[in-house]
Amino acid sequence: MNKPVRIKRIYKTVSVEHNSTIMLDGRSAKTQGRNPLTAPTKELADAVAKEWALQREYVDRQSMPLTALLSLAIDSDEAGKEDWRDEILKYLSTDLICYRAEKPDALVEKQTTAWDPYMNWLREEFNGTLIVTSGVSAVTQPAAAAVSIRSALSVATAHTLIAIDTATKITGSAVLALALWKRFKPAQQIFNAARLDERFQEEKWGVDAEAKVRERSLEKEFLAAADFIRLIEGE
Repeated sequence: MNKPVRIKRIYKTVSVEHNSTIMLDGRSAKTQGRNPLTAPTKELADAVAKEWALQREYVDRQSMPLTALLSLAIDSDEAGKEDWRDEILKYLSTDLICYRAEKPDALVEKQTTAWDPYMNWLREEFNGTLIVTSGVSAVTQPAAAAVSIRSALSVATAHTLIAIDTATKITGSAVLALALWKRFKPAQQIFNAARLDERFQEEKWGVDAEAKVRERSLEKEFLAAADFIRLIEGE
């Protein structure tokens, strides 16, 4: 297997121009698509600039999650907003917190306690009611819920939609990602809710080291998406 190409850091200074463009030695940093790396807010620009400033001899893209999200948003442009909305809404039909365990009772109780508040919040926030089922048989969710949520997402920028989509894919739940967007609960608590089944299995069978490494990577990416939304939309 070929090793990933290492990019040597050749810039010395990092700054932010008045239009929130990240500058490296006085020149604009570039996205993967070679577009200027410009943030929608000064707060996000400063955070992205910090990622670049913290790089050492080599630029480690894995340590720059905000840069990655911003680059993707810029390269996707506003034209891709409908696609991002579709990606988020697609998860409603298989949403993690709509499919519950039938047993054991301890897991059923944990899922009910952790996930029902999000279902109740969704109904109040978006006037969207989803069907909760047990087992793996697919259910058809009410179309009205998707219509209501799509309408709410229509006001989100491409930057915000990409962060929501990222959170959706990490958790397997559009509901949890929407809760992150609207700050219904702290980001860490939402991520923990998404990992409920895995944590239950850990308690029963012990921790799988490889799975735990992957979880930590997902957690870092999820919390970065939360920061991205906060730095765009404010506290």
